[in-house]
Amino acid sequence: MKVGYLDCFSGLSGDMILGALLDVGLPLELLAAELAKLPLAGYRISAQPARRGVITGTKAEVILEGSTPEGRNLKQILNLVQEGPLSQKTKERCALIFRRLASAEAKVHRVPVEEVHFHEVGATDAIVDVVGAVIGLELLGIEALFSSPLPSGSGLVQTEQGVLPVPAPATLELIASSHAPLRPTPSPELGELVTPTGAAIVTTLASFDRPTFSVERIGYGVGARELESLPNVLPLWVGEGREEERHLLLLETNIDDMSPELYGHIQERLFEGGALDVWFTPIQMKKNRPALMLSVLAPEEAEGRMVETIFRETSTFGLRVKEVKRHESEREMIPFQSSLGPVMVKVKRLGGKRVGLSAEYEDCRRLAQEHALPLQEVYRIVTAEASAQLL
Repeated sequence: MKVGYLDCFSGLSGDMILGALLDVGLPLELLAAELAKLPLAGYRISAQPARRGVITGTKAEVILEGSTPEGRNLKQILNLVQEGPLSQKTKERCALIFRRLASAEAKVHRVPVEEVHFHEVGATDAIVDVVGAVIGLELLGIEALFSSPLPSGSGLVQTEQGVLPVPAPATLELIASSHAPLRPTPSPELGELVTPTGAAIVTTLASFDRPTFSVERIGYGVGARELESLPNVLPLWVGEGREEERHLLLLETNIDDMSPELYGHIQERLFEGGALDVWFTPIQMKKNRPALMLSVLAPEEAEGRMVETIFRETSTFGLRVKEVKRHESEREMIPFQSSLGPVMVKVKRLGGKRVGLSAEYEDCRRLAQEHALPLQEVYRIVTAEASAQLL
């Protein structure tokens, strides 16, 4: 399985993703030919070598020609995507991205999704960025996309809607709704590092984890701004994934003197610090006290953060740490159009063959709310339909 990993150390935007895809080997002529299938005129794509700091990559730019609409609503954008003879996979992925973005905008402005009017993101260049990124991943054969934590940026940004804090509200809502990890960047010189377009693409298509894979090619998408403190580029690593054996740490401690109200908070803090799994087991301790054993599975590099969080947030005076080995199957994220609406499905693979799947919780919860159905019923419907078509 071919894997892509975005190292968002200095930011993320739609044009940087396009630039990284072109720099890693996507032919510009092939991308332009696929984009020409969209019923969208008045633009052309430029790809030029550019340098930021000591790193040289590709600067992708959508150049507008003549007057073009500067804003569209969700229905207009979805019609554009559906009318063109693009692949069904591309259409479904683009629809998921724009629907997720519309949901974020609707929540920020507290209006129904149907009333959301995209400004910058509804413009021609932003639509080309989104559709081009989806097409590029498909043309390169990247079946699973992963991403590093996203940098928060700092300060204020000027938009068509006025001055906004960084991250912009829609960007922050996209990050929050997908539970994407956010890395603080306190320097005021940095400004906006993650755009709504970039956030919409990555929070829809990528998993926030670093997979084990053989890196074969590296490309750099160059951003528009020059930053004094770091090169403004987006590295994309592409290679071949494989079934993985990982060496992890299991941290455990027994607790018999804490309020149950605190455990949910502790679990959230551990996940924020990089824990892969956190669970509680009922046990019996000395003096016949009922208690809980807190167990945390984490990467070796997160040991210090896990230990500090446990000591700060619990009453324990000590904990046990031991190395464990975990086997992980290959996985891929696939956009699926169910009878209830679009949803991302995580598919398990062994030896390149699909052997199981599970629907993403956030998408199923959204569908449950939209259709006023029990969440477990949504899972049943989506899983049955996806299994019939994907396995």
